[in-house]
Amino acid sequence: MEIAGYIGAKVYALYVIDISFLDSVLMDESWVKNVYEQFERVGRDAICCIEEKAKASGIEAATILLKGNTAEKILDFAENQKVDMIVIGSTGKSGVKRFMLGSVSEKVVRNSKIPVLIVHQRVKPKSFVRCGQEDKEISSSIASNETK
Repeated sequence: MEIAGYIGAKVYALYVIDISFLDSVLMDESWVKNVYEQFERVGRDAICCIEEKAKASGIEAATILLKGNTAEKILDFAENQKVDMIVIGSTGKSGVKRFMLGSVSEKVVRNSKIPVLIVHQRVKPKSFVRCGQEDKEISSSIASNETK
């Protein structure tokens, strides 16, 4: 969020619901609907939280909830909206878990024509350094915002 505020960017809080793993399992239709509704609730909560943090920081934000293949939907949305950068979280799964589940962030990085910034979700930096025309340390309020 700090980066968006610094450069005056608009933030799109995008959440993709992918329940395709249920297609191969014979389940009661009402159960599948219930699972989808739970994922939708979690997604709405997540994007609303991001929108609130953005607006509290004076950053323009929009929330989007999509259904489908996560990596494909992220890439399609980013390309259609002509975004300048994709910022995506990484859970840090490795080995067998990553092989079996796949890595959304890896698929996005490999297939994106747009720069991608991967943020490890377990790391909560207190500051970062912007390198460019002038090097400048920017104090971040991420840690304090996370505790609210």
